[in-house]
Amino acid sequence: MQAFPLESIQNVYDRVLTDSPFYQAKYQGRKVGELKSYDDFLDLPFTEKDDLRHAYPLGLSAVPEEKIIRIHSSSGTTGTPVIIPYSQKDVDDWATIFARCYETCGVTNKDRVQVTPGYGLWTAGIGFQAGAEKLGAMVIPMGPGNTEKQLKMMVDL
Repeated sequence: MQAFPLESIQNVYDRVLTDSPFYQAKYQGRKVGELKSYDDFLDLPFTEKDDLRHAYPLGLSAVPEEKIIRIHSSSGTTGTPVIIPYSQKDVDDWATIFARCYETCGVTNKDRVQVTPGYGLWTAGIGFQAGAEKLGAMVIPMGPGNTEKQLKMMVDL
């Protein structure tokens, strides 16, 4: 691995060992600072979807509950939903990531973005909206459905 990706992985590893009860239990017996190489990384136990489901409801938190400002979740279609608690930094980072995606596609503050994915517990709708707003684009937060109104808004705006 290149130095930068390994350093990033080391930082995340050390953070979850310090702040995440979920990973403290999963990585029991391991210590902060011991991830030194790609081979050390490959030796870590793999996290599977069932591991995440067993952390329901807030077992994936890596911050105190009073720092959780938003909850997102998987659908739960194939089992217990996976709840992802977001801190303010997570929300801000998510908007920045979405804004970068828009910028990569050439969207600017002179554009209009009609957001058609659903809102609610799924993270997409609000992510599309927050990223476009961060970029300064005009946002039309439609959500799914109502085809006639969708088309009218597209034409009129």
